Amino acid sequence: MTSVLVVDDEPQILRALQINLHAHGYTVYTAVDGAGALASAATHRPDVVVLDLGLPDMDGLEVIAGLRGWTRVPIVVLSARHASEEKVAALDAGADDYVTKPFGLDEFLARLRAAQRRAESRAVDGGPTVATEDFVVDFQSKKVLRQGEPVRLTPTEWSLLELLARNSGRLVSQQQLLVEVWGPAYAKETQYLRVYMSQLRRKLEPDPAKPRHLLTEAGMGYRFEP
Repeated sequence: MTSVLVVDDEPQILRALQINLHAHGYTVYTAVDGAGALASAATHRPDVVVLDLGLPDMDGLEVIAGLRGWTRVPIVVLSARHASEEKVAALDAGADDYVTKPFGLDEFLARLRAAQRRAESRAVDGGPTVATEDFVVDFQSKKVLRQGEPVRLTPTEWSLLELLARNSGRLVSQQQLLVEVWGPAYAKETQYLRVYMSQLRRKLEPDPAKPRHLLTEAGMGYRFEP
């Protein structure tokens, strides 16, 4: 049975999530502050953490940093903070997804399942390739095959695709992509991403105008969906 640690200082939300998650077959642990969250995570080793950022004793970003010091457990942020910079900060700190309050239960449960699937795939793959319906990314040979034929990519296009593919299903922030592909001096040059993502879509997506694998999360970053 999948276990979830829910961290929120609002009793109504905590109770509602506890009831609904139980009803969908989850084992639920709860915490109302950052210290309790870190202690509960260490004790119970949950499969997923659902985390509010506005906690009474510390900011949720500190909790993410504390967890990331020793575990890769999926972290889904559930917060009333809607600003894109808040979302980017949480993703850069190590969160796997970000859901804003108020939220729909069906969407929230879908995000939870997706986070768990990605964690499971990371645990068993680390493999040499990532395959989609339309192309295969081969990390060892640093090549992309589409219908069995190699696709010519520039070194920068490959670096961008590799970073996204190695984080399959996970939202990767614009800043992380820019810093890791181009370097710290380019952390705000978001037009680079738009240009290169457009090029990758033209080369890899069946319909570049309606991408299925190289997805944009407006104002936050990009996601590779196999």
